Amino acid sequence: MRQALVTGADGFIGSHLVERLVAQGWDVRALVQYNSFNSWGWLDHSPVCDAIEVVSGDVRDAHFCLGAVKGVDVVFHLAALIAIPYSYLAPGSYVDTNVTGTLNVCQAALAAGARVIHTSTSEVYGTALYVPMDEAHPLQPQSPYSASKIGADAMAMSFYNAFDLPVTIARPFNTYGPRQSARAVIPTIITQIAAGAASIRLGDVTPTRDFNYVADTCAGMIALAQAQGAVGETVNIGSNTEISILDTLLMIREIMGREVEFVQEEQRRRPGKSEVFRLWCDNAKIRALTGFAPTHSLRQGMEATVAWFSDPANLARYKADRYNV
Repeated sequence: MRQALVTGADGFIGSHLVERLVAQGWDVRALVQYNSFNSWGWLDHSPVCDAIEVVSGDVRDAHFCLGAVKGVDVVFHLAALIAIPYSYLAPGSYVDTNVTGTLNVCQAALAAGARVIHTSTSEVYGTALYVPMDEAHPLQPQSPYSASKIGADAMAMSFYNAFDLPVTIARPFNTYGPRQSARAVIPTIITQIAAGAASIRLGDVTPTRDFNYVADTCAGMIALAQAQGAVGETVNIGSNTEISILDTLLMIREIMGREVEFVQEEQRRRPGKSEVFRLWCDNAKIRALTGFAPTHSLRQGMEATVAWFSDPANLARYKADRYNV
């Protein structure tokens, strides 16, 4: 499989995945969301922008998807709405993009004879009922975002069961790294410190997460695309470790050499029953299927992320003083 379509290629993980695929010799078609600015998102300044085919469109349009998928061997489907707080305000948009968009991509892939690596999220598990969390963990829709991704996962798997579409559901735990949206907690912390804030505004700092550097998440997705045994399977991508948001803040503060205080803001807190308090990945399945294991420790990944966000040219792309749902 050497011809790939990446949906959501203009985003955080998508742009990194495009670059990694190109480095490994794949022919890449990058689907970016159509906009009147002719922006390719993070691919605008990518070193591989001249080595890829970029198409602008929207996964919510079934006819468009048929053309976008035509001629490729594998679709890495990352296009989605992912901000949890915004899903409280616009849940219908999440159904349209995440569920209907996945339906359209799967229908197009079936017509084209392509394999699909569908991107899920650890948020579908909700707060851990046991740890580490394997793929058999119950699904708990604790936000409209989570519910939409559960629906999208089910839609993708239905095409495997009903039509023999070769689908793998890749379920990353919390990915972080350069280019991530500031609505995520790690960029929120780093950009506020880098911008000179003495008080870091956050929501609840007690939840734990299994953080994974973006290069490792991308490597895991490509490994699944090359593993025939992963067809029809749901597979976690994670580090098999957990850390609290508070301890993450303390690590970043130490790396950046800044004595900052933490201030909790109510608008940054999720509703009580919607907060996912514990995530810890069991990654035994992906190891067994592909031999994949993360190569970046949390400390290594965090240092690289801090260095990227601390570059004034990169920091200028963010509004560190404004909360964005």
